[in-house]
Amino acid sequence: MPLAAKFRILILVLTTTAAFAQNAESPSSPAQTSSPPPAHHSVHTSNKIGKKGTASTAVQQDVKALREMVAAQQEQLELQRNEMGELKGQIQQLLDATQQNNAAAQRAQNSVEQAQTTASQAQQSATDAERLAQQASSKEAEVTAALAAVDTRTSTQNRELSALQSLAGRFRFTGDIRIRGEDYFQHALPDRNRARLRVRFGFDGQLNEDFMGGIALATGTLGDPTTTNETLTNVFDRKTIALDRGWITYNPVAHHWLSVTGGKFAYLWQRTSVTGDPDLNPEGFDEKASFNLNGPFLKNFTVQGIELLYNESSVGQDSYALGGQISMKLQAGPWTATPSFLSLKWNRPDAILQQSAFAVGATTTGVGGTTPIGPFPVPGEGPGCAKGLSLPSFAPCVFAPNGMTNATFVDSKGVPHFYSGYNYADFILNNQVKTGWARLPVNLLLEFEDNLDAEHHPLDAKGNVLTNLGSQNKEYGADFSLGQTKNRNDVQIGYAWLRQEQDSVLASFAESDQRAPTNIIQNRYYLWWKPRTNTVAGITWWHGRVLNSNLENNAALFNNWSTANKGATISAPGQVEPYLNRFQFDLIYTF
Repeated sequence: MPLAAKFRILILVLTTTAAFAQNAESPSSPAQTSSPPPAHHSVHTSNKIGKKGTASTAVQQDVKALREMVAAQQEQLELQRNEMGELKGQIQQLLDATQQNNAAAQRAQNSVEQAQTTASQAQQSATDAERLAQQASSKEAEVTAALAAVDTRTSTQNRELSALQSLAGRFRFTGDIRIRGEDYFQHALPDRNRARLRVRFGFDGQLNEDFMGGIALATGTLGDPTTTNETLTNVFDRKTIALDRGWITYNPVAHHWLSVTGGKFAYLWQRTSVTGDPDLNPEGFDEKASFNLNGPFLKNFTVQGIELLYNESSVGQDSYALGGQISMKLQAGPWTATPSFLSLKWNRPDAILQQSAFAVGATTTGVGGTTPIGPFPVPGEGPGCAKGLSLPSFAPCVFAPNGMTNATFVDSKGVPHFYSGYNYADFILNNQVKTGWARLPVNLLLEFEDNLDAEHHPLDAKGNVLTNLGSQNKEYGADFSLGQTKNRNDVQIGYAWLRQEQDSVLASFAESDQRAPTNIIQNRYYLWWKPRTNTVAGITWWHGRVLNSNLENNAALFNNWSTANKGATISAPGQVEPYLNRFQFDLIYTF
């Protein structure tokens, strides 16, 4: 039922109840009219009843009727009171319900207000969210663009890194550091002690499927290509380092037996230090055809051509060496041998005797090679002009870092020349025999070298022809060792012997550590130990002397390692020179 209808019913009930109550209590009501008279009228009334009996009976009936009516009214009033109580209860329930409805309505109102507030906040939040969404969308676009740029850059970097890794994978780094202690002892001369350093670093590898290449740097004086040592001296100055190798090799996949190399490269043919110092890297070209064979005895056959360029001239003819080598690999049981034959012709070698001040590292010059003017410093270090009979003391002069021990002469114009020509015929037989111990193979190298263009008779100490002595054009050598230096804790011990005549090879390029480049008897004892896979320690004893001190430009009279005793170890030609003992203690770290 609606709340307004309930209020109308309530008002109607209240009005009816009030009227009924007023009628019940009014003086004109039958109860009040029929009430008995006061007591002081009783005697009087009795008299009247007695007198008038009929009238009294009528009155009593009226009173009774009145009483019954009053009782009925009282019952009705009581009933009305009960109904009023019930109405009051209903009204109270109605009031309670109304209050509850009001409270619910208030709560509903509050809820509506809260909902409105929440809705407003939600609207604001929605607005903020929409704004943030727009910003996020804008940021997302920016981030997407940035990620795209990052992806592009990452992809580029990955390609570059992949290319770099591929490039790095095709190359390998090589090099070593050697610390050397060196001592010289020779009768009648003061001892000499020095410390030396050698550093070499480079890389080589596959340029593509058909080409290989490499670059290497090394220490050493610029005027001496036969050594990469730097002596620890000169008041802590910086040591010279320069390009030691730079080469490219063509080795096609389709013809793996062929390789062609050009540039400044390590020796590509079998050789010993007789024909070229180990630190010297020749320049020019080399073509090699190598065939692996499956024969029971012959395992490989190799033939190659050699073209070495050692002096280019802008005003005259160039100087170069042409030749080739044939080699094989033979195997029978535990024995493996590598025989080879080298032929190398040196064309116009006189250029070696007429090199510039920079080439020889000279620090003084002169007029006509006799009158000094200077000194004048020049770039780099070097041994200067080599000594010899009638050879110039000032540049242009003789290039021979370890002494000119070949026979020479000077023409009427004052120009020096080699007495002999140089055409090497070099036979090498390198043998290895496996023993019952894998770390102790037996190694034996035999060599015979003959200069086919040497003069038939040598020159004496004054430059005269010695007709009673034959051509000084041969070298004999042997190197015997036991062991190897391949793996950790490997040990190798060996002995080498050499007899090398004066004009057997060009002195300018021969071994720099022996007593002299040529015209010597040389013994060498060595012991090597490999304590780590990349470290080798060793000791070498060079024990040598001049072979024939009667010959021109021999090391006992010229080009001595000491300036004491006027640079000589003998007082007159023909004397036997005391042995020079040279000890080397090496520690080599390889990477």
